[in-house]
Amino acid sequence: MSLDEVQDVRTPDADHRPPADPPRRGGWAALRPLLLRLHFYAGLLIAPLLFAAAATGLLYAASWQAESVVYADELTVARGGDAPLALSAQVAAARGAAPQGTVVSVWPAPDAESTTRVIMESRGLPEGETLTVFVDPYTAEVRGQLATVGDALPLRAWLSEFHANLQLGDFGRNYSELAASWLWVVVLGGLALWMGRRRKRKAELVLPDRKATGRRRTLSWHGTVGLWAVAGLVVLSATGLTWSRYAGENIGRLQDRLGGATPAVSAAVDGGPAGAGDEHAGHVMTDGTQMPPPAPTADVGIDRAVAAARAAGVTASLQVTLPTPGKGYVIKEKDKQVPVHLDAVSVDPADGRVMDELRFAEHPLLAQLTRFGIDLHMGLTFGLANQLALAALAVAVMFLVVWGYRMWWLRRPTRERRLSVGRAQPRGAWRKLPVTVLLPAAAVTAVVGWFIPMLGISLVAFLAVDAVLGFAAGRRARSAETA
Repeated sequence: MSLDEVQDVRTPDADHRPPADPPRRGGWAALRPLLLRLHFYAGLLIAPLLFAAAATGLLYAASWQAESVVYADELTVARGGDAPLALSAQVAAARGAAPQGTVVSVWPAPDAESTTRVIMESRGLPEGETLTVFVDPYTAEVRGQLATVGDALPLRAWLSEFHANLQLGDFGRNYSELAASWLWVVVLGGLALWMGRRRKRKAELVLPDRKATGRRRTLSWHGTVGLWAVAGLVVLSATGLTWSRYAGENIGRLQDRLGGATPAVSAAVDGGPAGAGDEHAGHVMTDGTQMPPPAPTADVGIDRAVAAARAAGVTASLQVTLPTPGKGYVIKEKDKQVPVHLDAVSVDPADGRVMDELRFAEHPLLAQLTRFGIDLHMGLTFGLANQLALAALAVAVMFLVVWGYRMWWLRRPTRERRLSVGRAQPRGAWRKLPVTVLLPAAAVTAVVGWFIPMLGISLVAFLAVDAVLGFAAGRRARSAETA
């Protein structure tokens, strides 16, 4: 929801008409002008960022389906036999096709029509990217090689970065964090303003007034669409902040302090050197240098490791991380659609014994909720339905922004100044707040501004600019009176 300055500010022709919302007594009457001014400026100045985030988010929501079409040759196969070949044979084929790479993990084909992914580290790739070799599980034919980021193939990886930072690197991340920081503010502020309006028919709260004309018609659509989208937009704002640079760090620390950190399965090999859980740990020499721990003397192989994991109940959409010095196999489920399959085990490469198990049901509740929220944001939890819902929210935000700017334009005093635009609620609304409302509101604003730095910094900037403009306007008014 963007700028829903819902007071009925009239053009000169309507100056003598009674206001649509008569003045009210109580806390709301004092708070409403302040919300109007905040919503107006937040929407006016942040709306371009919200529009950009929505437009790029719409592209990302469609990327899942586009990926399956663009990379059909790499992703899909025609079932060629009763059973797939051994994973070791598929990995050997991938190594033969990309000898320059070092295999770090394997994603066995999750269904009968999919390829196996062999993930490799390879020189020459940008940081964060890996080389994925796609192998036909029935014939061991290599179907292609692509540079990937996590599970994202090049198209979706590019669109993900475009949504996150407009392909501008770390500097560009400020745009998405600023948008996510303000989205919930304008959404909840607009909701309060829309719910607080007086209306003749209750249906006008949830359905647009088709009989209205001009600005009131635009406002009706802006308010009702925003009302229907408010829950989804607040979730997108909250989950988007978890990825941000500054607020994300604060959220992570708070989650850890509340005991909601996401646990990990222990992969340290029993009997290994002290600190074997750390892949960089090892023996310390007399000169202070550190030697890596010795590699395992035996390896039962990926096929036996996967068989052990399946026997332990880890069966759906597997991700196998190969052993490293001091660590065994880590085999996880990565099916994030409801019902989720995210259990994990570690397997000793020496004898194929399951060393540790971690069930998703054992994760702290806060970690589970974070997982669900992030996957909802990415369009994973409910598959296609989730992606369609994200697309609908993105389109809603773009329309809300357009309607908001249209209301701003329709409020311009056309007779006096043809090139002017609508004005905000007059300054000084905060001075009319009761102390019992002002002090708690100021305290909450300070805490939220500290916890979400981009929100706090931009709010201070808004207030500073507004104070300067107010001072300048006051001086002009005094000069005019003197003249």
